[in-house]
Amino acid sequence: MADYAVLCFDELRVALPLSFVERVVRAVYLTPLPDAPEIVPGVVNVGGRIIPAINMRRRFRLPERDIALTDQLVIAHTRQRPVALVADAVDGIFEYTEPDIVGAETILPGLEYIDGVVKLGDGLILIHNLDRFLSLEEATSLDCAMAMSESV
Repeated sequence: MADYAVLCFDELRVALPLSFVERVVRAVYLTPLPDAPEIVPGVVNVGGRIIPAINMRRRFRLPERDIALTDQLVIAHTRQRPVALVADAVDGIFEYTEPDIVGAETILPGLEYIDGVVKLGDGLILIHNLDRFLSLEEATSLDCAMAMSESV
């Protein structure tokens, strides 16, 4: 049994293991970060830490839209870095058990960002793997952009 935070993007719901989530805050202005990967629209100051913001809509190829005041930033961490995930809303914390979850490899081998899918009566929830969220190229590009911003 595991606890997950469920993020919403239009009709898409994505679950993150709660162990990756630090907190959820209201959306704020993102400072643009030159030379960052396409899915990083900018950085945000959270408690004195400069954290890259990730546009989850771009990652899941959803229609773009401006960040709204009602959006939320999910402050989470990967093995490499903290990140602020831009979400339309956070649906809450839910507990799912192994029988509820279908492994991603049984659906489509090679899915990069998804560990599995939770089947519910009203739809599906994708279980997201934050440690595999950025490609090696994106991670390297982000590291360089963050280093350049710190030296300015």
